[in-house]
Amino acid sequence: MDPRSEVLLRQADLFGGPTLFAGLPDDDLLGRLPEACGWTWHAGDQARLAERFAGRCQFGVTPPEGAFRAAVLFLPKSRELTGYLLAALAARLPGGDLYLVGEKRAGVESAAKQLRAFGPPRKLDSARHCQLWQVRIEQAPAEPNLEALARRYELTLADGPLQVVSLPGVFAHGRLDRGTALLLEHLDGLPTGHLLDFGCGAGVLGALLKRRYPQSRVSLLDVDAFALASSRLTLAANGLDAEVLAGDGIAAAPKGLTAILSNPPFHEGVHTDYQASEDLLRQAAGHLVTSGELRLVANNFLRYPPLIEEYLGPCQTLAERDGFRIYRASRA
Repeated sequence: MDPRSEVLLRQADLFGGPTLFAGLPDDDLLGRLPEACGWTWHAGDQARLAERFAGRCQFGVTPPEGAFRAAVLFLPKSRELTGYLLAALAARLPGGDLYLVGEKRAGVESAAKQLRAFGPPRKLDSARHCQLWQVRIEQAPAEPNLEALARRYELTLADGPLQVVSLPGVFAHGRLDRGTALLLEHLDGLPTGHLLDFGCGAGVLGALLKRRYPQSRVSLLDVDAFALASSRLTLAANGLDAEVLAGDGIAAAPKGLTAILSNPPFHEGVHTDYQASEDLLRQAAGHLVTSGELRLVANNFLRYPPLIEEYLGPCQTLAERDGFRIYRASRA
C-alpha cells in the first residue's frame, strides 16, 4: 500500500461516502473504500485499476462527472498542474471538502498553500513521511479552462517554423529541452513507413516527423493524458494529422514500425525511474520491421549502448553536445 494511501486510511471515516481520488496510485485504496472512484492521467495506473475495479476509475485531463461529497488530490510533481487540478476539483465541490495528500519530500506542505484560494486549509494528519490537508469549498470556483493555461511557443527550424503547445505537467513545459533540440537536428534519412514518437510529451518530435515525412504513418505514444492532449494541440496548431496513443511503455506501441524515435523519460515524480527507457531498449526489436531503426537522445551518463547492442544491434553515436548523445541502431 502506498504510504499516502495509508495516511488516508488512518482517516477512513472522512471518505466513507462518494469520494473522488485524483492521481491515485494503483494500490488497494478503492478496494478499502467501496463508494470511492478514481481519476488518473497515467495510462498504466488506469489499466491496472480498471482491471481490478472495473468502471470505478477514469483516465483523462478533466474530472469525471458525478456527485461527489469530497475529493482527494494526490500531489503531482508540477506546481502548475497542482493548481489546475485543485481548481478543477473545487469547481465540482460546492459545499464539499477538498483534500491534498503527499510526501513531505515532494513539497506537500508548500503545496498546501495553494488551497488558500478556496478557504483556510487545515492539516489533518502527518504520518509515513506524508501529510494530509483539507479545505471546505464554501463557494465553488468556475471550471478552469485547461487550454487557456497552455504555453505556446514557436521553433525556428530549417524547413519553417513549428508551433508547440504545452500544458501544465508536461515534460519541459513551455520550452524545448536541450536533448530534444539535438535530436531534431538528426532526423534525416529515416526509413519511410510507420514512425513512432515514443514518450511524445508536447508532440514536438512527432509533429516534425509528420511534416518532414508526410507520406509516412506517424504515431505519438505517451503514458500521460496531459502530454497526449498537448500533442493533439501541437498537431492541430501546425495543420498536421497523426495518431496519438495512450499507453504505458513500449509494450503499448504498434508492431511493424520502420523507426522508433525518442527522448525517453527516466524521471517520475520525486523518484528516479529508468524502467520505461530500459524496456524500450530491450523490446524495441519486437516492434520494428527488419532493418527498422531506433534513434534516440539520452544523457551521456546513461549507459544505454550496451543494452542497445545486446537487444538490437551495433550502436552508432550520431552526435554529442551539451551532455547528450544521439544513438542509432537497426534491427538485423
